[in-house]
Amino acid sequence: MSALDAEILALLRKVSETAILPRFRNLSAGEVEDKGGNDPVTIADRESEKLLREGLARIDGTIAFVGEEAAHEDPSVLDRLDQPCWIVDPVDGTRNFANGHGPFGVLVARAEGGFTQSGWIYDCLTGRFCSAHRGKGAFVDGERVTAKGTGRTPPVAAISLVYMEEARREATKRHIEPAYALVDIPYCAAEQYPRLALGENDVSIFERTLAWDHAAGVLWLEEAGGKAARPDGSPYRVDEHRRTGLLGASSPTLWDELAALYAHL
Repeated sequence: MSALDAEILALLRKVSETAILPRFRNLSAGEVEDKGGNDPVTIADRESEKLLREGLARIDGTIAFVGEEAAHEDPSVLDRLDQPCWIVDPVDGTRNFANGHGPFGVLVARAEGGFTQSGWIYDCLTGRFCSAHRGKGAFVDGERVTAKGTGRTPPVAAISLVYMEEARREATKRHIEPAYALVDIPYCAAEQYPRLALGENDVSIFERTLAWDHAAGVLWLEEAGGKAARPDGSPYRVDEHRRTGLLGASSPTLWDELAALYAHL
C-alpha cells in the first residue's frame, strides 16, 4: 500500500468511526432530512464531509474540494470539477444508512483534466478498502485484484431504474432485462462497483451519474480490467455532470453486449 493510500485509509477509518458509525441506527427525527426526490441527508453526511474536507486539505490543500453536500447547498461548487480537485461522497448509500441497514460507505476521488486520477472506496461496516491510481491497477485492502465475472448464463445484472424517465424504464424492461438474471441494486455505489469486479455481478446500468457517486468506482473498475463508460462508448468524465447514463461491466466483452442492447432504447 502506498503512503498516500495509507493516509487516505487512516482518514476514512477515522471519519467513519467518528462521524458515521456512532449515528448508525441512532438518528433522531431531526437528524434526517429530504433534499428532494427521496434523496435523504443526515447529520452524519454533513459531519463526515466537514472532517473529510479538513483531512484532505492536510494531505493536499492546493486543489479544490467538491463534496456532495457542499454542491447541494451551492451548485457553483460543480464548476470546480474542471480543475484539479478532491471529489467526496461523505456517506454513499445514505438511504440505507438512514433506514438502519447496509451497505454504505465513503467515496473519495482525486481528479484532474476531467478524469479521475485516483479513487478510494471505503465500506464502513466491513472496513473493506478499495484503491486505484490511473495506470497502476486496482487493489482491495492492499492486494491487487483482477476483475472477474460470475461465469453464469445468463449474466447477472443490477439495473438501476430509479432515476429513469418512464419511457426509458419501460424500454429497459423490454429490451435489456430479459437477457440477464436480475438482482437487487444495493443503492450504494461503494458496494455496486466492487460487486462488478469481485464475481458477484456482471453488468450494471446507472442513470444518474454524479461525480461523487462514480468518480472513484469507474477508475477502480477499469483499473481492475472491467469497463465503465457512457452508453455510446465515450469515457466517463467527472466534469460532465449534466449527462446521464453509464454502463459498467466486469469485462469489455460483457460491456459490449450490454451496450448493443442499450442502443435499442
